[in-house]
Amino acid sequence: MKRIVLFLATNLAVVVVLGVVASLLGVNRYLTANGLNLGALLGFAFIMGFGGAFISLLLSKPIAKWSSGVQVIDGTGSADEAWIVETVRRFAEKAGIGMPEVGIFPGEPNAFATGAFKNSALVAVSTGLLQGMTRDEVEAVIGHEVAHIANGDMVTMTLIQGVMNTFVVFLSRVIGYVVDGWLSRGEQRSGPGIGYFVTTIVLDILLGFLAAIIVAWFSRQREFRADRGSAELMGRRQPMINALARLGGMVPGELPKGLQTAGITSGVGKLFSTHPPIEERIAALQQAQG
Repeated sequence: MKRIVLFLATNLAVVVVLGVVASLLGVNRYLTANGLNLGALLGFAFIMGFGGAFISLLLSKPIAKWSSGVQVIDGTGSADEAWIVETVRRFAEKAGIGMPEVGIFPGEPNAFATGAFKNSALVAVSTGLLQGMTRDEVEAVIGHEVAHIANGDMVTMTLIQGVMNTFVVFLSRVIGYVVDGWLSRGEQRSGPGIGYFVTTIVLDILLGFLAAIIVAWFSRQREFRADRGSAELMGRRQPMINALARLGGMVPGELPKGLQTAGITSGVGKLFSTHPPIEERIAALQQAQG
C-alpha cells in the first residue's frame, strides 16, 4: 500500500517546484509590491495548494507503476494471474466501480491501489504477498485495496492535502515577508529580498512535513474503513483478520529510499505512519465482528 507515501512525496516535490517557479516568474514581487497583499496571497496559496495536490493525484498511477516496477496483467497469462484479475473484477463489480488495471510487482509482501478516478484505478500486489499468503488472505488484501478505490480515498486525501498545502504556502510567505523585513531593517527595495526567498523555500519544506503528519492521521482512519470494506466485499471478516495477523509476522515490503514511513504493515514513525499498527486494525475488526 504505497499510494499515500508516494502521493505525499510527490506532492511535497510539486509544491516546492511550483514555489520556486513562481519566484522565478516574479509572482512574489507582485504579492509584496506595496506591502503584503493578504487577499492576493490567499488566492495564490489556494491555487498553488490545490494545484499541487491535484497534479500529484494525476501523477499517482504512472509514478506508482514506475517506482514499483509494476507489470500490468490482463488474466491471459498463468492461472494465478487469471485468478487475481477475476478476483479484482468480482470485487469491483460488487463495489460498483469500473474495472481497475491489475498489476504484479516484485518484492516482499506489499500491495497498493492508486489512481485519480474510481473507474480508472490500479490495483497491484507483490510477488512476496502472493507467495506468502493463502488465497483467502490474498483476496482479503485485494478487497481492502478495492475498498480504498470505492471509498474515494485518493480524492479525499487529495482534498485534505490541498487544504494543508494552502496553509503551508500562505504561512511560509507571511513569515518570509516578516523575516525579510527584519533583515532589510528599513532598506528601500522594490520587491522582496533574498531573506524572503530562502525563508519561503525552507518553510515550504518544513511546514510540508508538518502537514504530512496531519494527512497521515487521516490516512490511518481510512485504513480502518478499508479493512471493514474488505470484510463486506468478502462477506466475512476472518480472512482480513488472518491476513493482518500474517503480515504482522512478515518483513514489510521495501519502499523507495526516503519513503519508508508505511507500507501494508505499520510504519516506523508513528506520526508519519499512514497505517495504524496491525494489532489495532485486528482489534477493530474483531470488535466489529462481535
